[in-house]
Order: sequence, then structure tokens, then C-alpha cells
Amino acid sequence: MLQFINVSKRYPGGSEALKNVSFEIQQGEMAFLTGHSGAGKSTLLKLIAVLERSSQGQVMLDSQNIGRIPQRLVPYTRRKIGMIFQDHRLLHNHTVFDNVALPLIIAGHQQHEIKRRVRAALDKVGLSGKERRYPITLSGGEQQRIGIARAVVNRPPMILADEPTGNLDPQLSAEIMQLFEQFNQVGVTVLIASHDVPLIKRMGYRMLELSQGELVQNHG
Repeated sequence: MLQFINVSKRYPGGSEALKNVSFEIQQGEMAFLTGHSGAGKSTLLKLIAVLERSSQGQVMLDSQNIGRIPQRLVPYTRRKIGMIFQDHRLLHNHTVFDNVALPLIIAGHQQHEIKRRVRAALDKVGLSGKERRYPITLSGGEQQRIGIARAVVNRPPMILADEPTGNLDPQLSAEIMQLFEQFNQVGVTVLIASHDVPLIKRMGYRMLELSQGELVQNHG
């Protein structure tokens, strides 16, 4: 389970990205984080992935205050989380296979296990047969799928996605969201930051709305 307990985040210079935010997401739940540009959505996801630390309050993941763990333990916490970015963050001088394999290589898996898991992840996102291609030769939607395959190849119990459909047309956006639903249906906890409110409302999951760093709605 994920819990935010009175969490605030101030950046140097005094700007307050999050103000006294509290909510919880149950294991196996799928929820959306919405709000205007600059509302604090990305900051909130970065706190969960321990890319940032809160200024006050507690960020609890599986009953552990991850905002206070020593830096040397951060990589182990991140293995519980698959992170997907709007800008893909792919290595364009490496093949699709190598991009997806990266988390497994870092975790020290054997080569035969890496091959098996990468192929399974690519199959899941509809990219079978494209492992030797380079990301730059694929469409924006396919590049986003590479990012999703990389995020799920380590079988994390939680997926975080930051505006994963921000650069895609409506049909591709709906297809990407269906992928997240499929992962959720097998028990993965999914939290997606998105400003595409019409698409979110059609899907019918819980919405957490941020405004000026404050949680103003938590419903669905």
C-alpha cells in the first residue's frame, strides 16, 4: 500500500510544489493523478520513486517511510516500481532489446533469463519482432511502448506513469491506457499522472486532483 501523510515539498528558493498532501492507494488499485500544469503531479511521482525527498510528512510504501531511507538502499526500493516518462528516456544508440533489458542487467539477472523476460515484455506491449530495431526508427506510440516494456520487465508490483499519452493522438492514448489496465488486472498497482480528463473520466477509476500543490479532490 502507498500512503502520503501530510507531505509537503519545498524546492530551494522557497517554491512549494506540494502542500500537506494526504491520501492512500491500496495494493492492486489503479488511480489517476490530475491537475493543471505545474500543480505538483510530477513532483508527487518523483517522491514515490525516491527521485526527490519530501520536506515534511511521510511517504509510506509497504509500511516503510521511503522518504527517509539511506541513499544506498534507494535502488532496492526502486526495483518495486516501474517508472514511465512522457519523453520516453530511451537510449537511442541502443536497440529496443537493450533498452528493455537495462533494468534486468542492473539487477544482475542471467543472460538466458534476460532474453526470456525481454521477449515476454515486448510481446505484452505489441512489439514482438522489433527487438533489433532502434527506437528512432519507430513511431512515438511504439517508443512509448518500449518505455512501458522496460518499466514492467522487472515485474514490479507498482507502475508510475507521468503523462504517458501526452504526445499521442486519442486512439493511441486509449490503446496505451488499455495496456495499463491489463497490468492492473493481474494485480499491479498503477498510478498515472495525466491532464487528459475526458479520457480519465471515461475509464472510471479514482481521480486525485492537485491544484497549486494541494490535493483538492479525491474521488471515484
